[in-house]
Amino acid sequence: MHQEVVGAVAGEVGGAGADQADRLHRPTLPEQIRRLGQCGNPEVEHGYRLPAPPPWRPRAGPGGNDPVPARKRPRLRRYGAVAATASTLEHRLSEIGSDPPGLSLTPEEAVSRLEALHAAALGALRAALARFLAGGDPPSAEERARFRYPELRVSWHGHAAPPVLRRAWAKFQVPGLYATTVTQPGFFRPYLLEQLRPLVEDFGATVQVGISGQEVPYPYAMEGVGDELSRGTVSAADLARHFPTPLLSAVGDEVADGTWEFAPGQPRPLALFDAVRVDFSLRRLVHYTGTDWRTIQPWILLTNYHRYVDQFVQWALAELAVPDGPYDRLVLPGGGCVRRGDDPAAAEAAIAAAPWHRFQMPGYHLLRREGQGQGVTLVNIGVGPSNAKTITDHLAVLRPHCWLMVGHCGGLRQSQQIGDYVLAHGYLRRDSILDDLVPPEVPIPALAEVQLALQEAAARVTGDRGEALKRRLRTGTVVTYADRNWELRWSQERRRINLARAVAVDMESGTLAAQGYRLRVPYGTLLCVSDKPLHGEIKLPGAASAFYQRAVGEHLAIGLAALDLLRGQLGPLHSRKLRSFDEPPFR
Repeated sequence: MHQEVVGAVAGEVGGAGADQADRLHRPTLPEQIRRLGQCGNPEVEHGYRLPAPPPWRPRAGPGGNDPVPARKRPRLRRYGAVAATASTLEHRLSEIGSDPPGLSLTPEEAVSRLEALHAAALGALRAALARFLAGGDPPSAEERARFRYPELRVSWHGHAAPPVLRRAWAKFQVPGLYATTVTQPGFFRPYLLEQLRPLVEDFGATVQVGISGQEVPYPYAMEGVGDELSRGTVSAADLARHFPTPLLSAVGDEVADGTWEFAPGQPRPLALFDAVRVDFSLRRLVHYTGTDWRTIQPWILLTNYHRYVDQFVQWALAELAVPDGPYDRLVLPGGGCVRRGDDPAAAEAAIAAAPWHRFQMPGYHLLRREGQGQGVTLVNIGVGPSNAKTITDHLAVLRPHCWLMVGHCGGLRQSQQIGDYVLAHGYLRRDSILDDLVPPEVPIPALAEVQLALQEAAARVTGDRGEALKRRLRTGTVVTYADRNWELRWSQERRRINLARAVAVDMESGTLAAQGYRLRVPYGTLLCVSDKPLHGEIKLPGAASAFYQRAVGEHLAIGLAALDLLRGQLGPLHSRKLRSFDEPPFR
């Protein structure tokens, strides 16, 4: 795997502007990209050979000599390429007319460079695909070398003592070189700048951008193009012979799960997810939610019941009708949209026509107007921990600010009433789905900022405070099962529930909290008691309808109010409780 470092764009430096650019005779960025695409294989064109990567050796397993199981092996090759010699770099840099490797880009320049290189890679890949699908030749080796993600590299030499910072992100653990590949840099520009600016300002970090050795799988370049395979006789197998394809061996969560290992001469990971992992999840989000991944907002409510969707849609319509309100449009499953100012009858018709039932976990997104901040997403994840893990595996690559579970639970205490709330401050995880990644003995902490926001939101929405609020809002441990019929094993489960002092039982909350902890996304749980299985109070049809009519709207309003309170707490919200001693700089 070789690296090609792309130099800085000629521009105004210290007021010299175009005159200085003319003196340096540097080509423009598009010209650099064009040349880069023509360079092909440097070993062939320039007569040098890059050093071979060091051999990968599996880490010893628990037995000492046994290797770690394949699913847990770190993929060291994904966190950096083999460095070329100084003379090789100088030769390559002079070929593309860029600055020497010691030059640092500003965060804004770096993100713009990432955007240009990513667009060039997708453009080259799409052009080759169009030619091949039309009956033309497959891409040559030189052409295929252009189908690669850009790489972002950040260095900190650590010559001075690191600053003392309260934030839990945008900080270095040790001096060295950090790298990651990047996809969709235009969409992620605010996030990238949010991470890079403090690293440069507080640590004096050096930022560079280059071309990685990680190829862009061809399906990720066909977004929005439609089913091109139906236009001719070309099959997916034909494409796989000539174009990069998604490889499960290249997609993983080794950084998030702490199973990667540092090797001398290799960069450390800069972020939790690299480009191919992000692209993998972006396509899955479209599949599961039925909406464009770009419309998913960073403030997320997750529910296990469709009645919350009905309430969310009605609330969204009311917000769109508020004069000069911050919200602009509601995006529906299947791509439908209701905009501010739409005729009410037309809006209701669009909502009724939305094909939400075609999608496993339909998403609804209320977007704010430009300059008004970020909106809210509601996803109906259905029932069970498998769905909870699936959707959060993919939502996490968007680096949301928070996800909250608002759903139903069974109350386990005699003092609880149907319609009371449970604010989870601990979880007894009996779902088993994450046991290999986050063992059950690992505690999942409650996040103070989220807990306080949910409690204050409940007080504001219900109008109750003090003892009156305590009668309706119970804090405690929630048991999460994978088996909906856990009651049939009551004799086996009774002692464990008793020891946990659990106050409620459900099938998603513990999984969602463990995923937030694992993937460094702030999380919280506010449940509503819909039945009391230990005390003979089950949901009969008539009582259930009355309960839902009364409780769902208020419960959803509390979740939305909590997100509003958290908007002003982004610094402390991304808590140090979610970060380890060996973390990548980016949150």
